[in-house]
Amino acid sequence: MLGAADGPRPAAGFVRIGGTAVHVRTEGSGPACLLTGGLGSSWFDWDLVVPFLAPYRTVVRFDRPGFGLSQPGPAGRSGPTLAAEAERIRGVLDALGLPEPCTVAGHSLAGFHVEAFARLHPERTAGLVLVDGSTETAPRPLPAPGLRDLAARAVAGGATAVAVPYLLGPAVRRLVARVVTVRGEDLAPAPLVRHCYRTGRALRALLRENAAYRDQAADLAELRAIAPLADGLPVTVLAADDGCRNRRTEDWLGRQRGLAALLDADFRTTAPAGHLVMFDRPDAVASAILDTR
Repeated sequence: MLGAADGPRPAAGFVRIGGTAVHVRTEGSGPACLLTGGLGSSWFDWDLVVPFLAPYRTVVRFDRPGFGLSQPGPAGRSGPTLAAEAERIRGVLDALGLPEPCTVAGHSLAGFHVEAFARLHPERTAGLVLVDGSTETAPRPLPAPGLRDLAARAVAGGATAVAVPYLLGPAVRRLVARVVTVRGEDLAPAPLVRHCYRTGRALRALLRENAAYRDQAADLAELRAIAPLADGLPVTVLAADDGCRNRRTEDWLGRQRGLAALLDADFRTTAPAGHLVMFDRPDAVASAILDTR
């Protein structure tokens, strides 16, 4: 386990948060920044960004429960919640002995998580960066969260019993990465992809997060009404522009502009880039983070 009393911070290890062993990575030196990925992501999806940041920042990455090398999360009565994800970020920073304000960057779904952290822990937040973050207009929670989570776990358990993740997990991961990058390839190390995406725990975590997506969006909408961002907090919305002047791309960029306006944020686009911006334009992601402080 890692902790402030353990001496120099090692590059990799595990911290226990809420009874779950969470895999963390730290590199570099200087003020801290924390990177957390979207639905189904693992720590190595930020690999291309880290070299741009490490000379200037202490870079923290972690895997949410079930993803990467982290243990599965407890079943509970419902799936992952927004408040729990914000507390997980705080727990990671506390476990690493990083009490000073930190720049938090979230990709896609994790944009919900880092924004919630910034609103709930303004004294711990130096900057907020949303990397092609998820957006929802007037979201409403879906009924029966416990039953939905139970169904997600049951589907994952059934698929695992007939070896679906082992047979198809890495291939599906590579296919998705190719579709959401302009590069058309998965730049993550193949051995790590096989190790992390052959497991039933990754499929279970993905299905549980997906089942809870609308609930987290609705919770964030409520939080925005009662917990404003700190005055003067640097906020950046970085949107991926794939260069296609079609309705889908224009709609997405419009939604990202709307998010930036809502948060009074600096709005940036980077092109050409797909949703997995960290692969297509790691330099632009790093610049957005470095410029917030």
